[in-house]
Amino acid sequence: MNTKDIDKEEIDFLKYIGGEVLDLGEGYAQLGFDIKQHHKQHFGVVHGGAIATLADHCGWYAAVSALEKEQTAVTIELKINYLKPADGQILTAEARVVNKSKRTVFTTIELFAKDTLVAYCTATYHILIKKD
Repeated sequence: MNTKDIDKEEIDFLKYIGGEVLDLGEGYAQLGFDIKQHHKQHFGVVHGGAIATLADHCGWYAAVSALEKEQTAVTIELKINYLKPADGQILTAEARVVNKSKRTVFTTIELFAKDTLVAYCTATYHILIKKD
C-alpha cells in the first residue's frame, strides 16, 4: 500500500486527542502528541488510556501500511505494559509489524516520553476488505 494514501486517512479520534503521524513507512509508523493537561490523570502524569489510545492508532498505521490498497484493519487484541510514568512535553509511539498472515497483522509498539520508554505494547489487527 502507498504510505502517502495512508497518511491522508483522517481519523477523527486521533485528531481529537491532538495526535499526528510523524513518520510512516512500510510496516512502520511513528505517531505523537504534545502532552496537554487533558491527557493527564490525578497524579499529573499521562493517563493510561491516552497512552493506550496512541499505541492503538500507531499500531494500526503500521499494520495498514503493510496491506494492499483495498484492505484495511481493525484491532482485535491490545496488550500494554506500563513501565514508567509518562510526563514531559511530548508522547511518541513507534510501531513495527512483526508478522502478517492472510487474516491478521501483529505489531509491537514502544511509547516514549523524554526519550524514556514508558510503555510497551503488542497489538493484533484483523484484515478486512474496504467497503466503498
